Amino acid sequence: MRVYMTGIIVRDRHIDAGGPVFHWFLPTGGDSRTLGGRAHGLGIGERAPGSVAAPGNRPASMDYLAQLARAVDTLGYAGVLTPTGAHCEDAWVVTAALIPHTRRLRFLVAFRPGLIAPALAAHMAATFQRLSAGRLMLNVVTGSSGAEQRGYGDRLDHDERYARAEEFLTVVRAAWRGETFDHHGRHFDVEGGLLREPPDPLPRVYLGGSSDAAVGVAARHADVYLTWGEPVAQVAEKIDRVREAAERCGRAIRFGIRLHVITRDTAAQAWADAERLIAGLDATAVAAGQRHLRALESIGQHRMLDLHGGDRSRLLVAPNLWAGIGLVRGGAGTALVGSHEEVAERIADYRRVGIEEFVLSGYPHLEEAYAFAEGVLPLVRQSVDSSDRAPARSTGG
Repeated sequence: MRVYMTGIIVRDRHIDAGGPVFHWFLPTGGDSRTLGGRAHGLGIGERAPGSVAAPGNRPASMDYLAQLARAVDTLGYAGVLTPTGAHCEDAWVVTAALIPHTRRLRFLVAFRPGLIAPALAAHMAATFQRLSAGRLMLNVVTGSSGAEQRGYGDRLDHDERYARAEEFLTVVRAAWRGETFDHHGRHFDVEGGLLREPPDPLPRVYLGGSSDAAVGVAARHADVYLTWGEPVAQVAEKIDRVREAAERCGRAIRFGIRLHVITRDTAAQAWADAERLIAGLDATAVAAGQRHLRALESIGQHRMLDLHGGDRSRLLVAPNLWAGIGLVRGGAGTALVGSHEEVAERIADYRRVGIEEFVLSGYPHLEEAYAFAEGVLPLVRQSVDSSDRAPARSTGG
């Protein structure tokens, strides 16, 4: 993938460099030192039932988001994911505002097809690419809650939303060709569509989901398939499933994973901080969070919940993989917890089964971005460099 810098096309230093790619997360619903004050999936400013309002909550102000984006850019992350939904600020608006605050950082903008017309989305993406010098990536999210979708005026069910997403992407890619086109489909009708200045380069499309409908759309349209942080064996099974589906379509796609991290100089420090993160959650808060999350249609969300079942005694679901965040937080509910060396080893485990991109986060996001970049990234890079220098093994003859 190319980016424009000072009028010259250059290759992206992270995504095109080979080896693993690391992105961070932009908490546009607010940030905190604990999960007691608010949780991903609640409305902006809303507090989880039964939780303790702890000090240290950070609103999603322009100053804080810009501070975080500048830090992530400086620390060498390739991009930053922005969520979408009623619990957070609009991803398009926030990321556009952050363009002049950053130099190289890419923006993985999450959005919901169907809540915006595809021809308009194609135009918005083209404008974003020109204003940002080619730093846009797109995360297609069909929506995990029918109730929330209806609040936006969308009444389609789970599988139909994926069918619409596929048609949406078909229209978007037709517009990106820069030629006049017509499209007459079940969900969209375009006559004489024309995007006079297509985006250059074309944004990469990221898409996740564990259902058959999600896998089918990803196989046919995604550049990168994203999974939440399940144990390595389960991730490997999902990768094989998606890769086979893509190969049947004559395509090859990349694979990424969405995880939290709590990394410290020692494992004891990391686990102590993990426990502090959920210390403000009582049984009422956990039960309420689990009821809310179980009501969602997302199969991936149910897989996250099944890892622990809301039981605090079952939160260690694999070596260094902790599901405490998923007690109340929707979406990504697991974290890699341990010393810098242990976290680097677990990243290597995921890489061995095919994960190439890591979309990470931690509480609070500013401090955890530094902890991972300074403690783990050098170990990962050292490991990659050592692998590159290793002599090729003889095959005999």
